This record gives sequence, C-alpha cells and structure tokens, in this order.
Amino acid sequence: MEESKKIALVTGASKGIGKGIALKLAACHYDVFIVGRDVNALEKVSREVSGLGVNCAYKAIDLSLPESAEAVVAAVIQEYGQLDLLVNNAGYASALKVSETSIDVWDKTFALNARAPFFISKAAVEHLQNSTKPIIINISSVVGFKGYANQAAYASSKHALTGFTKVLAKEVQPLGIQVHLISPGGVNTEMVQEMRPDIDTTELIQVEEIAEIVEFIVSRKGKGTIDHFYIRRGSGLPFD
Repeated sequence: MEESKKIALVTGASKGIGKGIALKLAACHYDVFIVGRDVNALEKVSREVSGLGVNCAYKAIDLSLPESAEAVVAAVIQEYGQLDLLVNNAGYASALKVSETSIDVWDKTFALNARAPFFISKAAVEHLQNSTKPIIINISSVVGFKGYANQAAYASSKHALTGFTKVLAKEVQPLGIQVHLISPGGVNTEMVQEMRPDIDTTELIQVEEIAEIVEFIVSRKGKGTIDHFYIRRGSGLPFD
C-alpha cells in the first residue's frame, strides 16, 4: 500500500537553514509549504523544491506580526488539507551590547524568535494531532543555553524558545505529537556571517548538516527518541 503524502511547514525558508531543510524534506517525499518575507526568494526555492518531484507552495509574510501565525497555518490547511510536520526556523539576530540594544531591536527579536514559534505551534496542534506521525521541530541555537557577549536579545529569545519547547513537548505528548529542539553552534549562513565576521567560515557547520538531523528525526523508527540535538563546531571544545 502506498504511504499517504505528508505535509511540512517550514518557516524562514527563503535561504539558509530553512531552505536546506525544505530541500531535504522534499527528498524525504514531503510536500512542503515554505514561509519567508522575500517573495522572489521563496518563488526560487519553491521551484528548486518542486524540482525534486513534490509539491511546494509558499507564502510571503512577516512572522513578527501578531496575526501572522494563524494566517500561515490556515494557508497550509487551505492548500493541502493537513499538516504533519512543523519546523519553526525563522529567526532574527543582532550583534549588540546590552547598552546598545534598543526596545525596537529587543521587541523585533522576541517577536520572531519566541512569539512566532509559540503561536504557530499553538495554531498547528489541532491539525498535527490528526497526523499519523506528527512532529514539531524548533530551531534554536547554542545561545539558547549559553551566553555570548553582544548577543543579549538573541540569546534571551533563544532561551525563551528552549523553555517553550520543553513545556510544549510535555503538553502535546498525550496527543502523540513529538517535539524536538535543534541547537546548532555557528552555521554557515548570511546571518551568522553578519553577526560574527571574525569567524573563519571554513570552520562553520554546514546547512546540510542541520538538514540531515531533520531527515533523521522524520525517518527514524524505534521506541527511543531524542529531545534535544546540540551540534557544535568541530573546532570547538567538546562538552563545553
């Protein structure tokens, strides 16, 4: 019997980690719905994803806006009629000292990194619980449990996302929904390069490595599970 098609929603998918995950999920035979702010970039990624033999729809929207979360989930259901996997990847970062961080930067960072995943997940749960293999994956960061200078707003928002993920996982487990947290160190994306221009890009984690973890999550079988994936740069200190 042919396995029924599964649907994935990936936020922040116009480039970087989100794009890599969308392409990997297409290779895993998911139909994909991608979200970002740049409609031209989304259209290009959509063509790449569709070229792998699956369907790919997209919506350009600013996820920092309060009303965007429900609108995104509603768009997925209207397009595909179901939702099996949610990847909360969209994020915003800045490299500023505490003394330099404005209210606007703080609010924008939390709106995208903490509030959007919260309310998208909230809206998605009622649809995910109808799936045979419902999964939520939140893309956090090493700064979600460690602190780095000049990243006060970003680190705080990722700490918030980490805490939310832990609570969500407990609340939706009775519904059969698995929740996973991925916390990478520096990944070779435009955002990381802008925040940390001092880092040698040859030492950065590659986007494909994060996408492979998502592939592992959606394809693995067995009785055990892994709640949290922490991936450090190979040049960093082990167990630091």
